[in-house]
Amino acid sequence: MLSSRNRRRLFEAGFRVVSGLGADRWLEPAARGQGLILTFHHVSPELPDPFAPNRLLSITPDFLDETLTALRERGFTLVPLDAVPDHLARRPGARFAALTFDDGYRDNALHAAPVLARHRAPWTLFVTSDFADGRGRLWWIELERAIRRLDRVAVTFGTGKRLDLPARDAAQKSVAFEAVYRALRAGPEERLLSAIAELCERAGFGAGSIAAELCLGWDELRDLARDPAVDIGAHTRSHPMLAKHAVEVARAEIAGGRARIERAVGRRVRHLSYPVGDRTSAGPREFALARELGFVTAVTTRPGHLFPEHADHLHALPRISVNGCHQSRAALKGLLSGVPFLVWNRGRRLDVA
Repeated sequence: MLSSRNRRRLFEAGFRVVSGLGADRWLEPAARGQGLILTFHHVSPELPDPFAPNRLLSITPDFLDETLTALRERGFTLVPLDAVPDHLARRPGARFAALTFDDGYRDNALHAAPVLARHRAPWTLFVTSDFADGRGRLWWIELERAIRRLDRVAVTFGTGKRLDLPARDAAQKSVAFEAVYRALRAGPEERLLSAIAELCERAGFGAGSIAAELCLGWDELRDLARDPAVDIGAHTRSHPMLAKHAVEVARAEIAGGRARIERAVGRRVRHLSYPVGDRTSAGPREFALARELGFVTAVTTRPGHLFPEHADHLHALPRISVNGCHQSRAALKGLLSGVPFLVWNRGRRLDVA
């Protein structure tokens, strides 16, 4: 099985080959959709150190600027999520792109907002209400910080399986992170949260202490929401992988997160982003819940462009992740062309099952 580092190298090499052969141009007519929705997380000028397993979630302000410039150059009109249903209903219509930012990080206001304003770009910030309350579990960052502080990582699973790995340098820490992450993601979320909380305790900090540091609070969100270019969307209450929980829990997470945002910010919330958003986290049951609860759209992290057929599946919309591990012109050209997703989705336009 490929390591995350080798996968990144393989993807980057693939982007270079596609660009070098011009496949992003000659395959684009078959691969390109009517529009697309881009996903971002962190935007920060800080460069990652050698141990940065979450670096895929962070891009620089300069690369955000380059991305927006490339969208304009390739004929995409930047639109708010509210406009996506109408654009999909136009057959054919002008190419469009919507910009979304997940989780509600403070660096979005500090570093992304000025770039977006220069481009006069509308954007949606999906907020996890517990994070804005300063008490949520950004467990993927907790895991990174715990391993950064520990020289050895030991995790026992409910099945009796145990991982016990050295973590003395960046290479060992990266191996330990990937092993623990994969093992925990494969099981129940309760076990994941408990195991990472134990690692946090061993590393000398409390689980749930990071949200107040990294995420926008309600006063900051209210200030941001005064900008007419900014829409605040829902990202549930506590950021669970919804498909791993009972339907009552999933419904309460979606509805409770939206209600908390609407009370605190004073604006109607019309759009939902499923936490994690892949097949293991959101599927037909979650799509039906979002529709039942009255959201205009709901977005996944299933990769792909938007096609007219998505007008009938507004609660299962794909997005394209702008990956911090691939901040290159070749990668950007490939993503905007749609060619990688033609292969990924085996020629299918829809991935909604």
